[in-house]
Amino acid sequence: MATPPFLIVAIDGGAASGKSSSSRTLSERFHLLHVDTGSFYRAITAEMLRRGVGAGDLPAVRQTLAELRFGTRLTGRSAEMEIDGRVAGDEIRSREVNDHVSHYAAIPDLRAALVSYQRGLADFGRAHGFRGLVMEGRDIGSAIFPDADCRFFLHAEAGERERRRAGQGLHDQIRERDRIDSSRKTSPLTCPSGAVSIDTTHVSLDQVVEQMAAAVAAQLAPA
Repeated sequence: MATPPFLIVAIDGGAASGKSSSSRTLSERFHLLHVDTGSFYRAITAEMLRRGVGAGDLPAVRQTLAELRFGTRLTGRSAEMEIDGRVAGDEIRSREVNDHVSHYAAIPDLRAALVSYQRGLADFGRAHGFRGLVMEGRDIGSAIFPDADCRFFLHAEAGERERRRAGQGLHDQIRERDRIDSSRKTSPLTCPSGAVSIDTTHVSLDQVVEQMAAAVAAQLAPA
């Protein structure tokens, strides 16, 4: 019997656009490995800040990246990145990390350091018996897996996304992060050509998930 194909689902979008909630739901429904690449950049940001390495000090950033060792830990259905054997904790959601993460994520050397690691998580998912992988971020469908089986781009009005963050008790500079993420030279935040664009401003999470789930189910259906 032929081995069933390993499905790759890419979900991109700005902060509070609905990526995490929808990707986690798809992961559970279809037994896909869930990968939150935003947490990777947050973890590296927290590590850089802990070491006193500023985003503007490129030689120090490069040196630190050369010293870091990345690994992967499976927690439930999610792949968590280990840095030197440790998974970052709640500090990656702190105000300090929120305020700095887009600046570090705009550094080409830092993004390049994560490309092969992120792509390698497909093999990690296969090895752990998942039917596929759902990866959320800002450049998944454009740079990491441009040939993904399903590519989605979620977006919503900035005011609505700010309201969502406030409802979670979190501080996030939505508009400033959008500006930095969309204007960086390396892998900017943009809707990839051919991706399904979904405006989540005035629709429920269930409606968003159902639209995405229909596309995923069609890919998993026997030929």
